[in-house]
Amino acid sequence: MLYQFYESAHAAVKPLRILSSMQRALIDNPLNPMSDLSFVKAYSASLQVFERTTRQYAKPRWSTFDVSPPGQKVKMARVLRLDFCDLLEFTTRPGGNRPKILLVAPLSGHYATLLTGTVKSLVEDFDVYLTDWKDARDIPLYKGSFNFSSYVDYLIRFMNILGPNHHLIAVCQPGPAALVATAYTAQLKSNYSPSSLILMGCPIDTRLSPTEPNKLAKSKSLDWFESNVVVHVPYPRLGYLRRVYPGFLQLTGFMTMNLDRHMLAHKELFTDLVKGDGDSVQSHLAFYDEYLAVMDLPAEYYLETLDIVFQRHLIADGRFIYRGTKIDLGSIVSTALMTVEGEKDDISGIGQTQAAHSLCSNIPSDHRADHVQKGVGHYGVFNGSRWRGEIAPRVRDFIKTHSC
Repeated sequence: MLYQFYESAHAAVKPLRILSSMQRALIDNPLNPMSDLSFVKAYSASLQVFERTTRQYAKPRWSTFDVSPPGQKVKMARVLRLDFCDLLEFTTRPGGNRPKILLVAPLSGHYATLLTGTVKSLVEDFDVYLTDWKDARDIPLYKGSFNFSSYVDYLIRFMNILGPNHHLIAVCQPGPAALVATAYTAQLKSNYSPSSLILMGCPIDTRLSPTEPNKLAKSKSLDWFESNVVVHVPYPRLGYLRRVYPGFLQLTGFMTMNLDRHMLAHKELFTDLVKGDGDSVQSHLAFYDEYLAVMDLPAEYYLETLDIVFQRHLIADGRFIYRGTKIDLGSIVSTALMTVEGEKDDISGIGQTQAAHSLCSNIPSDHRADHVQKGVGHYGVFNGSRWRGEIAPRVRDFIKTHSC
């Protein structure tokens, strides 16, 4: 009933949002002689804040303009369409012979467009292939289930498509699955194991410097999570009756972690609207259009990730079995390993990503790198000025050094 209640509440507010938009259109009309009065601007600003805080946010669209570096034009193509994910290609030189990167976006609530800045920095020198995960509420039930091993299946399939001499970058949540996929292909002695693996803010061993999300994941049993946060997609969504961890519950968790900051940001939006500070308003709108757009996760995947990564630590302890094969991280020898962490990361604490180095014990020392970026939190690891100016150059150099 939780999902139905959420949808009903949203539908109930819709007439008020429509009325709010109509009023704002009249108030902001340049022919309105009262539009410049301070109390009128304040009323218009309050209407806009109300409309934005009560609506649902659709998946942001990919824009080649947004991912194009200065002086370059990026081409985007869908290389592969699967039930739960598309593989996108971004390149400035179609048909060229540049190193290939498989950039694995998190399947943890936000859409892959959250990595727009990441793609923009990397596509200058590499052909970037990105996992564009789909919203589970829009995937019909007959498409089947999707769990942690399915995630690894997808990564291995993408790695196979890219072929030899590609590089794998996992941003946050996909780190454990990327490790498993790399180890599995190494154990098979396949020719499509990545030349390098870069883990950025990943929960490889969440027992190290545990954060509040890590503690929450261990504070309840798996049955509790299944009973309290897993629901069925309601009619008339395409994924009707699919079991999911809904996006609106995830967003509630994201927001409450830093509630004061988000409340202050909306207060500043109101002030900037009244003042007519267009640049600040556009910056706020762009950020929250992305941040507030969330997807539902397949319940099987969500629960298995909780169990494997956050509760029983099967991968970190060398006890994970993938498709009947026990995963040996020590089998990774020829793949170079780089880890990146943020000093102020409140999602994946310091040491959780670095743990991959001790687990992958047979990688030569000259094929390793570790970087802890001072002054950044979780999102600063892969986006923003510190990413562009300090982290991305190191990642680019590491990949070039280990390109065949």
